[in-house]
Amino acid sequence: MAILEIKRYPERILKQKTAPVGTINGATQKLIDDMVDTMHAARGVGLAANQVGIPQKLCVIDLSLRGEKAPLIVLINPIILEREGVIEAEEGCLSIPGYLTAVKRAERVFVKGLNREGKEISIEGEGLLARAIQHELDHLDGLLLIDRISPLKREFFKRRYKKQMQHSKSET
Repeated sequence: MAILEIKRYPERILKQKTAPVGTINGATQKLIDDMVDTMHAARGVGLAANQVGIPQKLCVIDLSLRGEKAPLIVLINPIILEREGVIEAEEGCLSIPGYLTAVKRAERVFVKGLNREGKEISIEGEGLLARAIQHELDHLDGLLLIDRISPLKREFFKRRYKKQMQHSKSET
């Protein structure tokens, strides 16, 4: 298994909608395993395929790194069928390292998709699981957490991030 490169904002693939997975084959299984390894190495709770440069509707979620007793979730071609409630909490993103911001999300979601064996699954998530599902499905739709904040906060973020990128380039 391999650790893949996590694409960082503002790379174009992060803003593109992903395509449905057509066939679940050996390459899909390897991608899933590599994504899980990459997510664990980065100490994240979720990772979408386009974050590693693959524009497919596939994500992995593992809340065990946050002390939650939860199994690894593989979602292929997922869709949210229901959303309930609204809660605001701080979020980060592996594609925007070091940035945390408060984001409003549904408190509970009901999602369906396929597991890694191609069987249809349904998941009802609350709390951190609901937040992780929504965050990863946003990625699959070409949305980043900065797309969920006010335009003023987004503009402030972009200016600060650009300065950080210029500063880090000048150090190398």
